[in-house]
Amino acid sequence: MRRSLSNIFWLGTKELRSLFGDFVLIGLVIYSFTVAVISQSQSNSQELHQASIGVVDEDNSELSRRIIGAFMPPYFQAPVHIKEDQIEPLMNSGRFTFVLDIPPNFQRDVLAGRRPALQVNVDATAMIQAGLGAGYTLEIINTEVAWYLARAETSVLSPVNLVTRIAFNPNVTTAWFESVMGIINNVTMLAIILAGAALVREREHGTMDHLLVMPVSPFEIAMSKIWANALVIAAAVVIALHVVVKGFLHVPITGSIPLFMAGVGLYLFFATAVGLFLGTIARSMPQLGLLYILVAVPMNLLSGGATPVEAQPVWLSTIMKASPSTHFVSVAQAILYRGAGLDVVWPQFLMIAAIAALFLALTLWRFRAAIGASGA
Repeated sequence: MRRSLSNIFWLGTKELRSLFGDFVLIGLVIYSFTVAVISQSQSNSQELHQASIGVVDEDNSELSRRIIGAFMPPYFQAPVHIKEDQIEPLMNSGRFTFVLDIPPNFQRDVLAGRRPALQVNVDATAMIQAGLGAGYTLEIINTEVAWYLARAETSVLSPVNLVTRIAFNPNVTTAWFESVMGIINNVTMLAIILAGAALVREREHGTMDHLLVMPVSPFEIAMSKIWANALVIAAAVVIALHVVVKGFLHVPITGSIPLFMAGVGLYLFFATAVGLFLGTIARSMPQLGLLYILVAVPMNLLSGGATPVEAQPVWLSTIMKASPSTHFVSVAQAILYRGAGLDVVWPQFLMIAAIAALFLALTLWRFRAAIGASGA
């Protein structure tokens, strides 16, 4: 046992030296956990943020000032007062995404029940901002008018006071979600690519023949590649969480990072085993890339990160429950977003460990067969 562990350790250090000598793969690791995470979190914004708004207040009443004052950060920039003849030039120049035009006698007509028109001009070239902002604007105006009328005792208050509380992400900031999900998806991607590339690289460089004549078993060779590549990815995840997510993007992480890393460690046994399994099939790096697309892309898309598992067809969600990637996403969201402890996520930990053990056994069997065929 001691000799086997020693072989696994020293073969793993050889694997690390080989990996750090491959500048393309190291560059891929660095890019995936820095630039890729930042770009994914900031380029796919699905919320209204700091939208520019101009206001033409032709009423200058208490109600109009109340409506204008309700447009506040982080959804809108501070409203800028402009004149009516400036609306078209400023909208054409892209100065404002929204321009609110409050007509004269607006407050008086509201109190009299005349249903006056209030104009909202929207620059729809900023498609996401425009669509979300139009809905926000309508809700803000209706809310302020309703409260003003209720205070003036000219209307009856609704019998239901609906209060919406958004947990874990109060401002529904896309970066809080996308940054963490980017790291989760990249764990799967890199674990498969690095482990598979390690085996393909041995075959292409002819060093597999050297390993076969050494007093080491296929199990020791496989486990050395698994722990070495898993160590690199785990270290990259820790750095990305602290430096990129918390430091650069200022995303709060409420849960325990060590507990999350325990889940990452379990999942990496599965993901690196998948990479080794594909490496026994592929004969070159291009073939490994094609196999990665067939396996990893569906795993990431259907794991629950992009689409909730319960929103998928029953037959598909049932199949995906057999994938550790689904349980890994559930663990990551529970720990990092909701601050869950081991008492909450242990069933997912158990499922990841069980499925990873089964697939690792299958991979080792396949690896022994491939090594035997290569030696023959």
